[in-house]
Amino acid sequence: MMRALLLAFALLLSAPPAFAQVATDATPLAFTGAAEEKRFHALVSELRCVMCQNQSLADSNAQIAVDLRREVLDLMRHGKSDAEIKDFLVARYGEFVLYRPQVESKTWLLWFGPALVLLAGGIVVAGAVRRRARASGQAIAPATDDRNEEQEW
Repeated sequence: MMRALLLAFALLLSAPPAFAQVATDATPLAFTGAAEEKRFHALVSELRCVMCQNQSLADSNAQIAVDLRREVLDLMRHGKSDAEIKDFLVARYGEFVLYRPQVESKTWLLWFGPALVLLAGGIVVAGAVRRRARASGQAIAPATDDRNEEQEW
């Protein structure tokens, strides 16, 4: 009886992964022309999947990415510009959806933070080099002697 319960419990724990499926697009997107396809691919490569870590909409296989790709194509076909599509997605999902967020007061640290850290690191390194040069210059400086003796090297 105990063995049957353990087997049932093991089957119960292994069942959810067995039913998990990768999001597959049942019907691939059909483009009306090469220009529309080129614009679509350029746009979805600039947009981040809202579920994945650092994957674009073009690269992600998540179901939400599939849905967003369809939404982007639908908005394109309704005559929306790339900026309007990005604004729509930002309004819905926030600045995270953009790989290159706009430079605004709330994103200054994101844009200029790395340069500030690099500048601060350069100042620290320059100060350390100057201190070390001063310390070694004082320790090695020969005492001045009035005699003109040749030094052997």
